[in-house]
Amino acid sequence: MNIFVAICDDQKEICVKLENILVTIFDKLNMKYEIDIYSTGEDLCRKINIDTHYDLIFLDIQFAQNSINGVEVGKFIRNSHNDNTVSIIYISWHREFAMGLFEIRPFDFLIKPLNDKKIEYTIMKYLEIAKLHSETFSYKIGHDIFKVNISNIIYLESNNRKIIIHMSDGRKEEIYGSLKEIYQTEFEKLDFLFVHSKYVVNYDYISIMQHEELTLSVRDTTLSISRPRRKEVRSRYISIMERRKG
Repeated sequence: MNIFVAICDDQKEICVKLENILVTIFDKLNMKYEIDIYSTGEDLCRKINIDTHYDLIFLDIQFAQNSINGVEVGKFIRNSHNDNTVSIIYISWHREFAMGLFEIRPFDFLIKPLNDKKIEYTIMKYLEIAKLHSETFSYKIGHDIFKVNISNIIYLESNNRKIIIHMSDGRKEEIYGSLKEIYQTEFEKLDFLFVHSKYVVNYDYISIMQHEELTLSVRDTTLSISRPRRKEVRSRYISIMERRKG
């Protein structure tokens, strides 16, 4: 597995320490990696804007006064750049900042001074989830067989005898089959929720979960949660969230 990491903090000693910790972890795991370091949010956004994709970003919240803060960087990544797959780990001296990050859906929030064991635990948790997302879903159209990364599927929609696969790049594929059967055989073991007889949704693209409906983080899409499934869906959603938080 090749992992691309960015560290963005205006304190050089924090960047150096974090880089050394990550190098030790990745070397121990015999992983290939690349680590880029940025001292301002503007530099990171500029690099992302020219088609650099990171798997993991360690992002400070407060920078010098002449720099955009980490919350604004996170919103740029999620909303302006429309990247919902990169995992953002915020780092800060102040725990209270964690409460204002819900919209950005960070993977974790680490308190400075940084702790080696906590960082290693977070990396192991990330790799466990990334392994699930590296799986592919195979489907057949005519005589051709296609594969798509699980992480690129936003949701599946049942329409009569067809299933529409909604992709993160805007594509839609139509296949024949039963949504219930596909969920049970392919997606139940992953972090997907069967919210309605018409919808199976990837947890990573849910920005708001309510009692009767959920809102996706892309395209401002709202999907209904059927009455018989509401209790089960909420329980599964909380279970996934708590497992990821560790």
